[in-house]
Amino acid sequence: MRTILFRGVLALAVLLTMSVAPALAQSIVRGKVVDAMNKPVEGATVTFEAEGSNRKAETKTNKNGEFLQVGLQSGPWKVTVNKDGVGAQTKPAQVSQGRPVEMSFNLSPASGLSAADKAAQQAIQTDAAAAIAAMKAGNNDEAIAKFNGIVAKIPTCSDCYYNLGVAYSNKQQFNEAETAFKKVIELKPDSGEAYTGLANVYNAQKKFDLAAEASSKAATLTSGAAGGGGAEASYNQGVILFNSGKFAEAKTQFEAATKADPMYAPAFYQLGMTALNLGQIPDAVAALEKYLQIDPNGPKAAEVKTSLPALQAMVKK
Repeated sequence: MRTILFRGVLALAVLLTMSVAPALAQSIVRGKVVDAMNKPVEGATVTFEAEGSNRKAETKTNKNGEFLQVGLQSGPWKVTVNKDGVGAQTKPAQVSQGRPVEMSFNLSPASGLSAADKAAQQAIQTDAAAAIAAMKAGNNDEAIAKFNGIVAKIPTCSDCYYNLGVAYSNKQQFNEAETAFKKVIELKPDSGEAYTGLANVYNAQKKFDLAAEASSKAATLTSGAAGGGGAEASYNQGVILFNSGKFAEAKTQFEAATKADPMYAPAFYQLGMTALNLGQIPDAVAALEKYLQIDPNGPKAAEVKTSLPALQAMVKK
């Protein structure tokens, strides 16, 4: 569950070093754009408008949510960042030659509301915070009611639909969860997380063909992602293969998940179980020991602590 409000630095440094000639100072405005989950927003439009004139410039954020604008004239500028379905935000910037301006933007559906709707904006933020608190506390019904209230006001809130999918999944209301995750994909076709959610829904219903299709799509979309995105996609693929009795293929996927995120405890547990099914006891012991190291009080910890000593004894013989 994502606890959200709704939801290459080195390479950039090299770029800046190369793009600014030492003999000529230029104005530089650079910044980063994240959503309410603190995740980078790729492809957001960044518009620069000079105060008191019609001068204007525009750029886009990269996959890390970063943007760079060089060569603006000195003076006050208005910088607006916008991406459909994510939000919009405007901030002032005082540009001068030779003194880089650093900016940060945090987008949410509420951030794109007009100034005249500040009261409505605050109400939405309050509802969002309450929905997240309810999800953390396991009060899925309350979270669902809150998120449904928000999407009634902001139909393009993809993160709201994602969290609805999670909450419905928690309640095993799989039809509603499927509808919610599909709505995310409609609004945000490149959402690997939504496809992962669908894979979990289908897997829980033993719809393994649909689960495999959704998980494969998630893996494709998250293949370049850092950390848990690619790990979860590989993990889901492994679970589907495991449930189908394809243990060798499942092991490959679980190994990929542990490499993508070395702290992803469920992948180590499933890797251990898969190795056991393949009769690979040393691999099973190594994976299960790693699981306990990462999550000593996890949901499978008691089970592993009971069975592991016998397996370790088998390896030592």
